[in-house]
Amino acid sequence: MQPDGILETALYADDLAAAKAFYGTVIGLTVITEVAGRHVFFRCGDGVLLLFDPAATAQPPSDPSMPVPPHGAHGPGHACFRVAGDALDGWRDHLEEAGIAIEADFRWPNGARSLYFRDPAGNSLEISEPKLWGLA
Repeated sequence: MQPDGILETALYADDLAAAKAFYGTVIGLTVITEVAGRHVFFRCGDGVLLLFDPAATAQPPSDPSMPVPPHGAHGPGHACFRVAGDALDGWRDHLEEAGIAIEADFRWPNGARSLYFRDPAGNSLEISEPKLWGLA
């Protein structure tokens, strides 16, 4: 048995309002749902980006009908967004115009290009083309 793909990816941010503004405005994602002080969830292509306040998710949910185990992380995480290779120059321009510092812009040995930058919580974000992992 093997999964079909990754359904959701979670990152953690102490300041959910800043994270919501960044992912909505700069990255262009649409909010699916949010609970103030706990989480903001975004649609991202055929997946979901989950942003949690790590202090809130370290506690079990108060609603017993939602038996989600406590979880969380401290320190920067990482997520990579998939884009077409010919869109990377436009993304670099867009990020720079938004005042986002590009930490790295390079080609991997297989020829795939990646851009690295940070969100307001310090998470390491990457935008790359699918051929990075041999995907179409």
